[in-house]
Amino acid sequence: MRKEVISKCPVCSEELTISRLHCDNCGIEISGEFALTKLAKLSKEQLMFIEIFLKNQGSIKSVEKDMNISYPTVKKMLNEILAVLGYDKLEEDKVSIQRQEILERLASKEISFEEATALLKKL
Repeated sequence: MRKEVISKCPVCSEELTISRLHCDNCGIEISGEFALTKLAKLSKEQLMFIEIFLKNQGSIKSVEKDMNISYPTVKKMLNEILAVLGYDKLEEDKVSIQRQEILERLASKEISFEEATALLKKL
């Protein structure tokens, strides 16, 4: 049974490197220091999200429906994945998502109008 490659050390949480490769067909083994790809740095949940995102050809609406999550949650997950992959996201996008999340919490009556106003002023 094959195991999935992990990218973080279970002891210290630092990034791991691959030191040996093996071909099941001819038996050759190659030793060295091999880096993991950027995608190997993503968690299982993030990889599942990327798979659903690609299956839906980047349609955020379709991802929302498939995963039963809100637009701000989709955007938040995308931004987290972009950060793990080393791509900087604009600060105004983060503020926009936070604003949308506050408005959704207000609409679902999780927070009061006063609480929403105070949270929006902090942004």
